[in-house]
Amino acid sequence: MSIKENIENLNLKIPENVKLLAVSKTKPIEDLKEAYEAGIRDFGENKVQELVYKEENLPKDIKWHLIGKLQTNKVKYLVDKVYLIHSLSSIKLLKEIEKVFGKKEKIANVLMQINIGREESKSGVLKEDLLALIEEVEKCNYVRVKGIMVIIPKGDEKNNRKYFKETKEIFDYLKVKEYKNIKMEVLSMGMTHDFNEAIEEGSNLVRIGQGIFGERNYNTGGE
Repeated sequence: MSIKENIENLNLKIPENVKLLAVSKTKPIEDLKEAYEAGIRDFGENKVQELVYKEENLPKDIKWHLIGKLQTNKVKYLVDKVYLIHSLSSIKLLKEIEKVFGKKEKIANVLMQINIGREESKSGVLKEDLLALIEEVEKCNYVRVKGIMVIIPKGDEKNNRKYFKETKEIFDYLKVKEYKNIKMEVLSMGMTHDFNEAIEEGSNLVRIGQGIFGERNYNTGGE
């Protein structure tokens, strides 16, 4: 099926209140144009340099999401380019985002990435360290937390719902709190193979790559 047909099929399955984020990492500009023409306006990239290149070469009404691990030395390239950073995973990174965006007097919209499966190989803040991160966010002037993002452990798909439920509980707990810089609006969880379960458990943003663009470049880590 074509990219357009894949998107049309997904739109039939995904409720209107759930955002479809096209994971376009490693995909050529032509593929993104095809997705854009099919109505996609939110694209997710893993690498800062790839996001910047595509942002410069595609229509300006696209909202660019950085969904991959963000290194502190790359933050400066995202100012005025990124719509939402999904991967706030440490106090160190938070302070760098605050400093860099503050110099330009721009607001950085971010999601806190929680390492819900406690995987050593994955970035993300552990549940017990979340309050310390929140305390630091509240001291910021240029960072706004818009919600939470999780990546479910690979190889443990049978427990997806457990992780989704746990994340939704954290989201709901924080949602009723009064914060200056934190508002629980976006719950980013679910990818091509588990987005239905994620939506059923409360996700309102699903990150879909393979389900839109097919299996090309799959070995590079397609979502």
